[in-house]
Amino acid sequence: MNLNSMIEFTVKERFLRYVTIDTQSDPGSKTYPSTLKQKDLGALLVKELLAMGVNDAHLDEFGYVYATIPGNTEKKDVPVICFCSHMDTSPDCSGEGVKPIVHENYRGQDLVLPDDPTQVLRMSEHPDLKNQLNNDIITASGTTLLGADNKAGVAEIMDACYQLINHPEIKHGTIRILFTPDEEIGRGVDKVDIKKLGAYAGYTIDGESAGNMENETFSADGARLIINGVSSHPGFAKDKMESAIKIASIIVAMLPFELSPENTDGMEGFIHPVSISGHVEQATVDFIIRDFDAENLTRYANEIRKATEEVLEDFPNSTYELQVTEQYRNIKQVLDEHPQIVEYGMEAIRRAGLDAKLCSIRGGTDGSRLSFMGLPCPNIFAGEHAFHGKQEWVSVQDMQKAVETILYLSTIWEEKS
Repeated sequence: MNLNSMIEFTVKERFLRYVTIDTQSDPGSKTYPSTLKQKDLGALLVKELLAMGVNDAHLDEFGYVYATIPGNTEKKDVPVICFCSHMDTSPDCSGEGVKPIVHENYRGQDLVLPDDPTQVLRMSEHPDLKNQLNNDIITASGTTLLGADNKAGVAEIMDACYQLINHPEIKHGTIRILFTPDEEIGRGVDKVDIKKLGAYAGYTIDGESAGNMENETFSADGARLIINGVSSHPGFAKDKMESAIKIASIIVAMLPFELSPENTDGMEGFIHPVSISGHVEQATVDFIIRDFDAENLTRYANEIRKATEEVLEDFPNSTYELQVTEQYRNIKQVLDEHPQIVEYGMEAIRRAGLDAKLCSIRGGTDGSRLSFMGLPCPNIFAGEHAFHGKQEWVSVQDMQKAVETILYLSTIWEEKS
């Protein structure tokens, strides 16, 4: 079955529509979702799904969108599969007032973003652009991120739903759809209802280059270091004050540079301070610690503890507390027990006419936690590049290939059941 010759893609138009809705999540918020504006996109997706004829599409109180594409096959034992993408964008760069620009028929030239001409996409700095000659590149205008992470995945799943509804000749089992909030701040599946999904396997559509599928992620912990110093009036502070702010700064500076994210690559892990806050009497440093081997996370936490205790030798009246919290674990532990889930994904990518490549990702996805919640979930490319910044981009043709991959995956599970 040649899907490319059968369907008229809607993914470009959907993507251009979705990125204009601000869905930036907020790590400082205590609500679910962390920002109510994420529900604006969720409500639109539900409206579009209902218009397609997906009758159970709904947005729940926590900002999750659930929907079901009923199976259309005579086979009764096709496992239920789930496709998942997240609706929020990163807090690292503004997602307000996104103005997407389509650069048609890219020929390798520099792409100058008009609202800030200092933002220039050059092939030398974005080598994946070499694979995009004659394709249509979408960027933002230069003052915001684009939101391809992960609205490209959202648009691709939505287009796949549209094609499945309108092409009954594409045989498939029951398919669940899940759109999540707050993935960018590590809360993407905090309130997900696994029983409601009722799926055997899942696929997040949240990867980078076309053809890639990720079956291995970092394992991740969060670490919060609390320094209790000694406050004193600064005019009378000699031999009395022990500033928690200064102590925290010294500790951060003492951590091994070889374990910093800016000095690691490939399969190497890191310790990364992401925020420092506080005052003289008490200061807090939040870290993320990452490694493909979960056992190394304990070693990294001990590096923080070691540096802290060494620094506090010079501040005898100050104390500390280190709180370590598990965030997610390497999905490979789960996926190795379900090889067909990965095999079918690789076959779907090949059927879409791409070179399938199995990769490890220096990060995590909703699938990382979903896998350990009982829904094994590798990550398939969405075509997004340079995410979390003003030079983020995606190509229309890569998004179309992601739609094809989703459709082929749906048929492969039906064929092989």
